Amino acid sequence: MAKVVVLYGSSRTTSNTELLTKKAIAGLDAKEIYLRDFTVKPIVDGRHAEHGFDEVDDDYDTIIKQVEQSDIILFSTPIYWYSMSGLMKNFIDRWSQTLRDPEFPDFKKNMSGKKAYVLAVGGDEPHMKGLAMIDQFRWIFQFVGMSFAGYIIGEGNKPEDILQDEMALLSAKKLNKELKAIKAAY
Repeated sequence: MAKVVVLYGSSRTTSNTELLTKKAIAGLDAKEIYLRDFTVKPIVDGRHAEHGFDEVDDDYDTIIKQVEQSDIILFSTPIYWYSMSGLMKNFIDRWSQTLRDPEFPDFKKNMSGKKAYVLAVGGDEPHMKGLAMIDQFRWIFQFVGMSFAGYIIGEGNKPEDILQDEMALLSAKKLNKELKAIKAAY
């Protein structure tokens, strides 16, 4: 059975993005990781340093190990300033270090077999202005060889606004059926 992990990038509990994502995973056995509940320090670029990257004392390795063990990853992020949240970006930036970490010798290979989805909610014409962020995710997934399986962009600003976005809710329901079918096929 396919293992699903959800990475929540919102700093707010029960955010619009979280509400939308919960609709997409309803009834599924999914590992939910709230990045706001962990300490993930920013990357200190050691790619060109003689000694490479320094070890970092934070929760990143705990999270990335769970991601590596999954088959399907949902990246759930609010659209902040026309991009993913800082929590999400900080987490993904650390992949540069993981690619060179002897503790994760097969990181890129392990990531290459995964399906990725993006769920995002924003308040300023997100269906148009959020597309640059979707492209950013597309290039990230392509770099590590992940299959970009789809995305949902919803509109909402104030708490629970997303519950008024019928198109996003319908898309989440459709994704839920798709994820259930994928899990059943494994």
